[in-house]
Amino acid sequence: MGALAAVGAAGAAGLAYSALVEPRLFRVRRERLALLPPGSDPLRILHVSDLHLALGQEFRSRFVRSLVDLQPDLVINTGDNFGGDTLPLVLDAFDPLLDVPGVFVFGSNDVWGPTRKNPARYLTRRTTYAEHREKDPTLPTGELREAFEARGWAYLDNRTSTLTVKGTSLAFAGLGDAHMDADRITDANPAFADADVRIGVTHAPYSRTLEAFDRAGAQLVLAGHTHGGQIRVPFWGAPVTNCDMDRTRARGLFPYRRMRVHVSAGLGYSPYSPVRFACPPEVTLLTLVEADR
Repeated sequence: MGALAAVGAAGAAGLAYSALVEPRLFRVRRERLALLPPGSDPLRILHVSDLHLALGQEFRSRFVRSLVDLQPDLVINTGDNFGGDTLPLVLDAFDPLLDVPGVFVFGSNDVWGPTRKNPARYLTRRTTYAEHREKDPTLPTGELREAFEARGWAYLDNRTSTLTVKGTSLAFAGLGDAHMDADRITDANPAFADADVRIGVTHAPYSRTLEAFDRAGAQLVLAGHTHGGQIRVPFWGAPVTNCDMDRTRARGLFPYRRMRVHVSAGLGYSPYSPVRFACPPEVTLLTLVEADR
């Protein structure tokens, strides 16, 4: 086999792996963070993001349904649930988890359906949604919100909420998706109620949203959107984040100012960029424990 043929075969094998194998290699990332007051019981937070559930992806739905076996105390969903007009599929996937206390925000792909584009654009430029803002939503955003709220989850786009879970009071402040300029940052927003732990929730971890959460006194911020880079270079990392976050912070738990930020690599992809490479789909089980005295 000549060199050119070998390169072609390797490329074809890599494409097949990234399209057919790795998207099914689900994993649960586990993190531990000392934030709770003395004497508190550990609190297990399941962070789910970027499901992008489309027709014919029952394998992804089955994984999401199985997450209830992790016995989370709280679910935080940071958006981009749809991979098209797939409301019944999304609700079926989340059904077992909707019996667990939860909060959620939406991403742009909860409002507008995916559009056909060259997949290489994801690696060469940051996409924007300016062209969509003058258009009506194409997805059943309101119905998804109503269904989640009917089961007790709190909607946090530019809103606040409080919960007490296992005796720990939690204050949440959310911001709308900065990727579609839906974040409403003002002197009074975001703001947190008094609580044991203050958690910021948003879809896209743009620097302006993280700065706003830090000013408001957040201790922990959860976001998604980046897909962890979706296509990562082994031993180097993500080439892009599709926002203004540094590529070295495309996924995982890291410090930012006075708080900690967790960015989920997410579970899915756009149907027009249907690959993941060196970046398996994931959720995170984040266990909060007593802070060091």
